[in-house]
Order: sequence, then C-alpha cells, then structure tokens
Amino acid sequence: MLVSGASIAAYAAWDVTASISTVSLASDLESGEEGAAPPPSIDAIDGGVNLLLVGSDSRTNQGDAYGEDEGGELNDVTMLLHIAEDHSNATVVSFPRDLVVDLPECPEGGGYTAPINTALSQGGLACVALTVESLTGLSVPFAAEIQFNGVIEMSNAVGGVPVCVTDVIDDPYTGVYLEPGTHPLAGADALGFLRTRHGVGDGSDLGRISSQQVFLSSLVRTVKSDSTLTDFGKLYGLAKAAASNMILSDRLASPDTMVSIALALKDMDLSKVTFVAFPSYSADWVPEGKVAPDTEAAEILFAAIRADQPVAVEAPGGIASVVDPNAPAEAAPADPAPAEPAPVDPAPVDPEAPVDPEAPVDPEAPVEPEPGSVNADGSTVLPSNVKGQTAADYTCSVGNE
Repeated sequence: MLVSGASIAAYAAWDVTASISTVSLASDLESGEEGAAPPPSIDAIDGGVNLLLVGSDSRTNQGDAYGEDEGGELNDVTMLLHIAEDHSNATVVSFPRDLVVDLPECPEGGGYTAPINTALSQGGLACVALTVESLTGLSVPFAAEIQFNGVIEMSNAVGGVPVCVTDVIDDPYTGVYLEPGTHPLAGADALGFLRTRHGVGDGSDLGRISSQQVFLSSLVRTVKSDSTLTDFGKLYGLAKAAASNMILSDRLASPDTMVSIALALKDMDLSKVTFVAFPSYSADWVPEGKVAPDTEAAEILFAAIRADQPVAVEAPGGIASVVDPNAPAEAAPADPAPAEPAPVDPAPVDPEAPVDPEAPVDPEAPVEPEPGSVNADGSTVLPSNVKGQTAADYTCSVGNE
C-alpha cells in the first residue's frame, strides 16, 4: 500500500509537471533560480505568499468562440493574492484594467504612463509583475497567466460555483443571460459571467470587478465546503487543470508549490479572506474612460498587506454587487437595533458660543473608525472608496438595467 501510494503520488506530480508552460520573472533571473527553485513540502507554505493572477484577452489558440483576434494581448484581469505568513488571513486585490499607472522598464517596452492592462503586451507576465511590484511595494515571486479556455477548464475542475443574481443580466457581447436567482456556473457559463461588464452594474470594468468578487467569494466557500483542500486527489486535479491551461512563473511551476499554496488557505476563517478593488478616481489628467490611482487610499491598503495585517472594508458590496437578502442566517450581517431618538432641546443654540474642550463626551456615542486605524480583531480599517467583501459575505451580482 505504501509503495502503491507513493507511486500514485509520484505519477500525479510527473503528470502535472509535464503539462507546465513557464516564464521567468525578474526576481527569478536576479536570484539565479530560473527553472531551479526547490519546491516546498506538501504543507502550508512557509512565509507570506504574493501570487499574481493575470487574465489575458488573447484569442491565440482559443478557437472562434470569443470574437475576432484583435492582434493584441491585454491583461484585462490583474489580481494579486497575499497570504499572511501565519496563514491567518488573505487579501485579493483587483486592479482595474483602465487604471493609468507608470509602467516600469520592461524587456520589450515600458518606461511611460499607460493603462495597466497594456503591461502584458509590453513584456509578458514578467512586465505585469514588475508593474504590480512598483505600484504596491510588494515582492511578487509567483505569477500565473490564464486565457479564456483555461478559465473554462478551471471552473470545471472545481465542479461549478453557485452565483446569486438580483435581476436580469443580459449581455449580448459575451452571450450571458441570467434570470434572478442562484445559478451553478461552470465552463463557458462561468467564463461569460466573469467576462461581462456590459451586463452588470454601470457597465464599467469597476462594476465587473465587484461582480467577479461575488463569484470568487462563492468559489472560496465552495472549495472549502466540499473538502477540496483536504483531498489529495482533488488538489492534484486542480493543479493538473492549472498546469495544462496556464503559463506559470518558474517558482510556481511545481505541483508541490501549487498544492502548498492551496493548503495555506485550508484552515483560514472565511471572514479573513478579503477581496478588494484597487482604489481609483476619475481625473482630468487621464484619458476619457480611464481612472487614476488613489495613492493615499492605496498606501493604507498596501501598508496593511506589507505588515501581514487583515483588512476590513466599510461594507460588503460594490458597483455591481449587494448583500444577498436570502443569505444563510449565520452569514447575514446583523442589523443593529434601532437607536432611540434623542430628546430634542427646544432651546436655540448660539452658533458663536465657545466650545468647552473639557465638556464630557458621551461614551456610548458611535465613533467612526479612521481609515488606517486598527480594529479590535487586528484588521486595518480601509477608506470608504476601497470596495469589496470577504469570502464570508454572501452577495449577489446586480444586472445593468
């Protein structure tokens, strides 16, 4: 039995490794570890983890189902996963594709200001990683790129994801049509839902990000609830699907590494897995339809991530997502008891009257936490314009009327 089990494990590892396409990041080349990074044991990976996930819009070798090949390759989805060193919390940051940033010098270009989704065409996955490192102050040793067919295969490997919709999502561009209710999405349906922006929220990429967070939070709950992270076979099945359908950085291109990163999430509380969108705003200095980075709010977010602290959004939801009204009772946020109205003092108030600095303060008066402050549970309070949710928040995607 021991020999048989070891043989199966060895074959599974070989089978996954044989399918991998790799690319070197700048950090791989600087460390001299190109293609030679030793894999960790199959256990929760040591140290904090920063993993970049890039979704490419390239139609190369993808068939005719996704429209004409426009000849470019844009990273229209750019997400950074951070797992704390003690594996107590994780944060996933989505970068808007229209976020105008300073692209660093990359192998085939860069060194100028442009939307972040052009980084992939300037120097591949390595250039996207360099751009994210420059923007966040984080080191990114792991990265993966996925295309349309890869999303289909990965969603099939998971077995589908239940997604809640509040009203009709109808997007002729991606072929998505969903009635209100909860839908188990897999394959092409999952891909279409993740791609749609015209069908959700305000039709923007910012709306698409919050709708994607609905899917991702449900994905985390699904993977944890069906014991995927404790099942050797399921983990290697996912690793096989990833290896066959993604381009992986050198340090990620080992089934042991992929499994170890997955296991780092195994015992994590759902409320400590947080999805947020990089804060941005409309500005006169960026082209129409593009957004500028809110550097002040972003620094609060990434200072917390660099310190391995969990983060807390003001309220779950975004442009294209709302709290699920039919969420399980234990998952639904508790409604605070209505406050008794304070008695009204009919006496007029003199606006010029001096304020007594030593006047007593009502200890029961609610105090809004300052952005950057730390809650009792150790989480950093994020500014109100950093939208998102945790994996414990049951939310629904909102259609674009």
